Amino acid sequence: MIGAAIRRWRWALLVAGMLVVALAFSFWPEAVDIDEAQVTRGSMCVGVSDDGVVRVRDLYTVSSPITGHVTRIALEAGDTVVANRTVIARMAAAPSAPLDVRTRAELRGALQAARAAEQGAAAALDLARSDLLRAEQLAERGFLARSRLEAARAAALTREADLDRSRAESRRLQASLSEPTATGGSSGADVAVRSPESGVVLRRLVASEGVVAIGTPLVEIGDPVRTEVVIDLLSREAVRVKPGAPADITRWGGEQSLSGTVRRVEPFAILKTSALGIEEQRVNVIIDLDPRAAARAALGHGYQVDATIWLWSSPDALRVPVGALFCGRDGGWHVFVIADGRARDRAVRIGHINEQFGEVLAGLGQGDRVVLNPGNRVEDGVRVRRR
Repeated sequence: MIGAAIRRWRWALLVAGMLVVALAFSFWPEAVDIDEAQVTRGSMCVGVSDDGVVRVRDLYTVSSPITGHVTRIALEAGDTVVANRTVIARMAAAPSAPLDVRTRAELRGALQAARAAEQGAAAALDLARSDLLRAEQLAERGFLARSRLEAARAAALTREADLDRSRAESRRLQASLSEPTATGGSSGADVAVRSPESGVVLRRLVASEGVVAIGTPLVEIGDPVRTEVVIDLLSREAVRVKPGAPADITRWGGEQSLSGTVRRVEPFAILKTSALGIEEQRVNVIIDLDPRAAARAALGHGYQVDATIWLWSSPDALRVPVGALFCGRDGGWHVFVIADGRARDRAVRIGHINEQFGEVLAGLGQGDRVVLNPGNRVEDGVRVRRR
C-alpha cells in the first residue's frame, strides 16, 4: 500500500525534492574571494625616517673686525683658502666724524672748565694732605682720637680721587678736540682680514667694496669633506633614537644609499609649524656620514636628503604582513588564519612593526596562511577561496 502511494506521488515528490535542492543551493553561502599570504621568516628592520639637510661640521663665518671701508672680495665660492695665510679682504678704518665750529667751541669751553676743576681738586688735595700730616703728629703724642685720624686719611684719599677724575675728563676733552675738522681727515691704517681655517669658500656674503660696520659677515668657510646630516624628528620619535644607531641616507641624488651613524640627539626641542598648520615639537638629530661615502657623493652645505635611522633589526624574525593584522574586540591584534577552506579568527601577539611586516611573538607559526586585507564579508568560520 505504501509502495502504491509512492508510485502515485512519485512525480510530486521528485519535483518537491528538486525544489528543496534548488532552495538549498540558492541560500547556501558562497565562498568569499580573498587575497592570502604566508607567515615567513626573514630579515626585518624598524626605523624612523624624515628629510634633512647636509651641513659642514665646522662652519666659519669671517666677519669684519672694524668699522671701515672693505675692498672688493676677489674670492668666489669653491676657492681654496689656507689658515692664517689667505687674505679674504683688506679694510681701512673709517675716519672719525668731523667736528663743526659750534661743537669745537663747546668742547673748548668744557675743557677750560675741566682744567679749572682740576686746579681746584689739586689745591683741595694739598690741604687734605697737610691736615693728615698734622693729625698724624697729634695722634703720635696722644692728643687726637683715632677716629679723627681715620677721618683725615679718608678725606685725603677722596681728594686724590677727585683730582684723578678731573684729569681724566680733561684728557677726554683734549682728545675730542684733536679729531679732524669738517674740512677733511684721513682714514686709519690698512687691515688684512685672513682666513681663520683651511678649507674652501662656501659663500661670499659681501661682494662689492664699501663701508661695513664691525661684525658684518664677509664670507663663510668650511671643509666640504667633513659634513654631517641634520634631520628634525618629532620629539616622540627622537626619544627612541640613541647615539651610535646606524642610518641610511637616501634620495640625495645617487642610486645607492649612503651609510652614517647617529652622533648626537640634541637635548632640546624646537616648536615648528607643519605645512598643514599643526604645531610640532621637533628635535635635531645629527648623523655623521662615512668619510668615503661623503667624498664619493660630494654633497655640499645645505643639500637636501632623506634619512632613515634604524632602531631595531633581526636577521631571522617570524613575520606576518601588516595587511593581515586588524584590531579585535579585545583591543589586541588578530588575524584570519585559513584552515580547511575557512577563515578562523585568531589572536596574535605582535612585537615590532614596520611598513611591511609585524614581528610575530605568539599565535602563528611559519607557513601559516593568513587573509590579506580582510573585508566586512570575512568573519570567523566563513568559507574563503583564493582570488
